[in-house]
Amino acid sequence: MPASMITLTAADGHRLQAWVAQPDQSPQGGIVVIQEIFGLTDYIRRVTEDFAAAGYLAIAPAMFDRVQPQQVLDYSDFQTARATMEKLQREDSIADMSAAAGWARQAGNVGIVGFCWGGAMADLAACHGLVDAGVSYYGRMTVEWLELQPACPMLYHYGATDPLIPSDTVAAISAARDGSVHIWEGADHGFSCPDRATYHPEAAHEAWQITLKFLTRHLN
Repeated sequence: MPASMITLTAADGHRLQAWVAQPDQSPQGGIVVIQEIFGLTDYIRRVTEDFAAAGYLAIAPAMFDRVQPQQVLDYSDFQTARATMEKLQREDSIADMSAAAGWARQAGNVGIVGFCWGGAMADLAACHGLVDAGVSYYGRMTVEWLELQPACPMLYHYGATDPLIPSDTVAAISAARDGSVHIWEGADHGFSCPDRATYHPEAAHEAWQITLKFLTRHLN
């Protein structure tokens, strides 16, 4: 299962890096993986490769390249990560996701899966019709554009004990979206990432299995 870095070009001419992983056999579709605010970390690259192992052509665009190219931060460096994120323009992020989805579409239907900030971006991509299905892991910013509606099926994962996304925020997102919302008991923010102190292996495993089944159902 080969993986490597490529360069994408967005519609406005911006060039950004992307980590891509190829399945061993003919792909059953494409997957765009959207990073947390910490960059193309080892975790995000592994997730991309895991999707390739599941049979998808997978790509993870470096969404912060417009502000700080090749920035990869430790999970403890939240201040720098947040400062970088706040400099991004929403329309630029949409353009970069569109470029990644367009590249992945060579494999057929395209899904998008994002984590934290990327979870919200996955919802935004779905609202702009860029993909055929989407999965959002603990995406808080979705609450900022609930007047929009996804143009494809969506799945949402939230941790019940996540201090960054209060239960009323999750309730608001759930009420505004027709997609399936899973709330994982005992799970904190970042529960799916083994490299974070909040990793919850049971919730991570079950959420991954649900995610794969959802994508298989809607991309094939």
